[in-house]
Amino acid sequence: MFRAPIAYALFLCAGMAQVPTAKPGSPHFEVAAVHLGRIEDLGTPSGCDSSLGLLRCTNVTLKRCIVGAYGVLADRVLGGPDWIDTDRFQITARPAQPAGDKAMMAMLKTLLAERFKLALHREARRGEVMFMEIAKSGSKLQPGENADPHWNNMHDHLDAKNINMTEFAEIQSRNLNLPIVDRTGLTGAFTFTLRWNPNNADTLGRDEAIAALRREMSIEMASQLGLTLKARTAPVEVLVVDHAERPSAADK
Repeated sequence: MFRAPIAYALFLCAGMAQVPTAKPGSPHFEVAAVHLGRIEDLGTPSGCDSSLGLLRCTNVTLKRCIVGAYGVLADRVLGGPDWIDTDRFQITARPAQPAGDKAMMAMLKTLLAERFKLALHREARRGEVMFMEIAKSGSKLQPGENADPHWNNMHDHLDAKNINMTEFAEIQSRNLNLPIVDRTGLTGAFTFTLRWNPNNADTLGRDEAIAALRREMSIEMASQLGLTLKARTAPVEVLVVDHAERPSAADK
C-alpha cells in the first residue's frame, strides 16, 4: 500500500533525531525527524509512504497524520486548533526492525503524542452512514482462497482478492468518504473486481462529486456484486482533538 524510495535511507543517518522514550508498551520508532514543510512543497501531493522499514510523510497536515494513524475519515476528526488542518510537515521515521503498515501506524500514534503533544478522545455522535446489505436478487460474490487478503483500489475500479466484508466496507468508507456498516451477514473471504464510472469528478465541486460517486457506486455494487448501499442516520464514532502543539524548535 505504501512505497518510499530506497535512496531516501541515506537521509536517515544524518537527519534523524532520537525519539523520546515512549511509555512502556507503546510501539515507537527508533529514530524520527519532524520538520515544517517547505514553501516549495505547497501544492504538491500529500501523503505517507512506507517501505523497507521507513515511513516518510510529505507535505502533510497533522490532521492527515491522525487520519492515517487512527484509520478514520477526515470529517470524523473534530476539534483542535485551526493549524492542524493548514500547517504542513515533513516526517521521516524508522523502527528498530522492519514493520508492516499497521505496526507503522501504531508507532505513528506514539510519535504524534510525543512530538505534537497530541491528546484526543473518542465520542459517538449521530451522523450519516450507509448500510451495506445483500440485494433482494442475492449476492453475486465468489468465494476467495485461503490466502492473505490483497486489494488494489484505483480511481475507477477495485481488484480484491480474499477480502472479507468488513475489509470491503472499510475500503468503501474511504472511497465514499462516509462510514459503511457491513450488514450483509456474509462470512469468509471473497475475490472480485468492482468497476465504476468516476463521473468526471474532477470537473465537479467536492460535494457534488462525492454525491455522484455514491450514486454510481450504489448502482454498480447492486449490478456487479448483488450488494446494496442504503443511507441511514446512526451513531458514528469520531475523534475529538483535545490538545495539540506545533513541534518544538528542536524538531523544526
